[in-house]
This record gives sequence, structure tokens and C-alpha cells, in this order.
Amino acid sequence: MERTRIIIADDESLIRMDLREMLTNLGYLVVGEAGDGQSAINLSWELRPDIVIMDIKMPDVDGIEAARVLTEERLAPVLLLSAYSQQELVNRAKEAGVVSYLVKPFRESDLTPAIEVALARFGEFRTLESEIDDLKETLETRKAVERAKGILMQLQNMNEAEAFRRIQKMSMNNRKPMKAVAEAIILAHQAGE
Repeated sequence: MERTRIIIADDESLIRMDLREMLTNLGYLVVGEAGDGQSAINLSWELRPDIVIMDIKMPDVDGIEAARVLTEERLAPVLLLSAYSQQELVNRAKEAGVVSYLVKPFRESDLTPAIEVALARFGEFRTLESEIDDLKETLETRKAVERAKGILMQLQNMNEAEAFRRIQKMSMNNRKPMKAVAEAIILAHQAGE
């Protein structure tokens, strides 16, 4: 089984060193380290980790802002580590799309459940996103086919079933998706108007 690839971001090198040791002991692979949020973002683009574990309080770009970017860009889930548990920080972390949050000090045994839950949530998020994209594509195809059927029914005096079969046959004969055939019919009709 492939080891989970992790980037660590904390402005304190001793904490990074301790965290690297803990993660390595737990069987994880630390592929990169950063001392600030912007470097964590840049490393994530370059190394494509499975997860990023970072502190909140860092110079320039803090961990929450970096988490927002990593989440929006769909680069990696973020597990935030912080000595702070104030509600305001927790709320900012939730809004940024952080999938897990550990309060320092934590034990080595706290890391695996937090990492595994974060990875599972991110996987579920990606699956839902993919399903939404598929549904959007299906809806767009259906709309285009309905519109093209209407054009064929009007211009060639066909009933709905005949128009649908015509689009289906053109799709098979030309080895093109029905959406592409429907869009071509729509474009040809618009050009002829």
C-alpha cells in the first residue's frame, strides 16, 4: 500500500522536526516542509501531497488563509494544528474548508485518526463534486437534445419520438455524443435564421 504523502507547515522548525518524527513513526511519508502559508501553497502545487498539516499562526499567509487556497484549488485537505481553540479561529477554519483541527499539545496517537478522517472527508467531497459535475453535464445534454428535437419537429414536421431517433441515429453514425449533435443542429438553425 502506498504511504500517505504529507506536507508540514509550521514557522517553528523544532515543531516541524517533532511532527516529522511522529508522522514517520506512524508510517506516513513527509514529502515537504514549509515555514509559512505561502510556501505551503507553493509546495502543494509542486508536490501534490495527500494532506497538508499546518499551524494557524505563521508569518505572511496564516494557516487558515493557506487552507482556503488549498481547498479552493482542490490541492489537498488541510489538518490545522494550533495552540489556540478560540471559537473565532475555529469558525474561520470551517469557512476556509479545513477538514480537521487538532489543538496543541497533542499526542502522536491523536494524529492518525485526525489524518484518516481528513482524508476520508476530502475523498467524499471529491466524489460529491464529481457527481455534481456529471449531473450538470447530463442536464446540459438533456436541454440541448430537447431544444434540437423542437427544431427538428418544427422544421421537418416530425413528432417528438422521430426527432429523438434522428438525433440518436446521427450520434451513432457520426460517433459523436448526442449533446454535440444537438448543439450542431441548434447552431445550424441559428445560422439559418
